[in-house]
Amino acid sequence: MDFAFSDRSVELQQAIRGFMQNYLLPHEQAYHDDVSNGIYPPQVVEDLKALAKDEGLWNFFLPSLPDDAPGTGLSNLDYAPMAEIMGRVYWASEVFNCNAPDTGNMELLHLFATPAQKEHWLKPLFEGEIRSCFMMTEPDVASSDATNIEFSIRRSGDDYILNGRKWFITGALDPRAKLGIVLGVTDPDGPRHKRHSQVLFPMDTPGIEIERNISYMNHLAPEGTCEVVFRNVKVPKENLLGEEGAGFAMAQARLGPGRIHHCMRSIGQCEVALELMCQRALDRRAFGKYLHEHGNVGEWIAHARIEIEQARLLVFKCAWLIDQKGNRAARNEISMITALVPPLQTKIINRAIQVFGAMGLSPDTPLPYLWSWGRALQILDGPDEVHLRAVAQNEIKHAQATRTDSIVTEGYRQSRYQPLTAT
Repeated sequence: MDFAFSDRSVELQQAIRGFMQNYLLPHEQAYHDDVSNGIYPPQVVEDLKALAKDEGLWNFFLPSLPDDAPGTGLSNLDYAPMAEIMGRVYWASEVFNCNAPDTGNMELLHLFATPAQKEHWLKPLFEGEIRSCFMMTEPDVASSDATNIEFSIRRSGDDYILNGRKWFITGALDPRAKLGIVLGVTDPDGPRHKRHSQVLFPMDTPGIEIERNISYMNHLAPEGTCEVVFRNVKVPKENLLGEEGAGFAMAQARLGPGRIHHCMRSIGQCEVALELMCQRALDRRAFGKYLHEHGNVGEWIAHARIEIEQARLLVFKCAWLIDQKGNRAARNEISMITALVPPLQTKIINRAIQVFGAMGLSPDTPLPYLWSWGRALQILDGPDEVHLRAVAQNEIKHAQATRTDSIVTEGYRQSRYQPLTAT
């Protein structure tokens, strides 16, 4: 395995670091001031997007970016460190048009949309002119098993009629969100993995109601993590994405690269927490010593560095596998990184909060938000238990397939019942 980045990736990593240092970080307070005053999206985001696009720092996330789309398509491995850099400031990805859920939705449209759908929706998404939502999770079923989804998509003549309830829908309150993609049931009696389809719809279609913006861990996202109700929403049959019955498979195809993006942004946030922890440990004294001179704090710092490096390498392996062999070949690694990185984020940030003391609980540092986001990811990207179950099943399958091939295990089975001989 070769985790070396291309020269183009290295060049763009430096450019993004410079852009964030020179343009984005100086405006971070203005961003938070606008959001606190109910202004969303802040004007600074649109200004920075225009500047980033003008400098060619745009649309890095899609390896097969069309030639007529603005930006630079990179492999998953080349993009991974850039996602980490952007992740250091949680709103930075949007500045470079690399923000979720738009990246996953653009990938879906790129792979499965008709030419007319691409012209109407994908082109303005590539340009950063609009935003979008992906609606899968439902409150009444365990959506970690996507085959449980019950949302109704019923064919009626030349239309589809949409009925049901979705929740934790990212971006539904963003006034720039013009496109929604919903996963629902078109064939209730079909095979378990072929019952579902995906349908595109304008967010202002009659019959759609945003009931509430749900806070997570007491954080209320200005763009919304919303509960949305559909009551007899009518859309033309031309709004079907791909084929009927292919919705589940398309949703799975969307997940692999997206989870790499999430994990690398989380690793960037772990790096921020570690940097803050080190600075605080250098500046703060307690019981006659600087904090870093206390053994437990030094160990927290050391463990954080070791754990970040381990996690990053596993994500790189996952990205490399997807680039070389496709999403299916990397399924086990996708599950591993998704089960590993979010809990690691909460663990490292929890230590940083402890080093900061009361300040670590306050908005004077980004730590409370970063901890909340790490904790949310342990559910939003699928519960840890689901990913651990998938990894365990893969290990058991491998053990069954190689049961008689291992010299060590075969020797153990042959000798374990031999009686002990007293000496």
